[in-house]
Amino acid sequence: MPQIFKVGSYWIFFWANENDPLEPVHIHVAMGAPCANATKIWITKSGKCLLANNNSKIQDHILRNIMRIVEARSSEIIQKWKMFFGQTSFYC
Repeated sequence: MPQIFKVGSYWIFFWANENDPLEPVHIHVAMGAPCANATKIWITKSGKCLLANNNSKIQDHILRNIMRIVEARSSEIIQKWKMFFGQTSFYC
């Protein structure tokens, strides 16, 4: 489970096993160590974020800030996804 970066106490990460066939590019967010009920955010081809779910119940204002940071670093996330999984596809 590769950690991409941290935003304060929140981990931004991929799960190492992202299903077969591989899901489109997305990240998970959890406070502290990664957990099964992490929040999931899709990364679009243009580098924008779409919230898939907020299972970890991150407060709205914190989640908005995290999503802004993820958008600003989306090209890095996409590059790391491709390096780790060997391919990319996008939700939209």
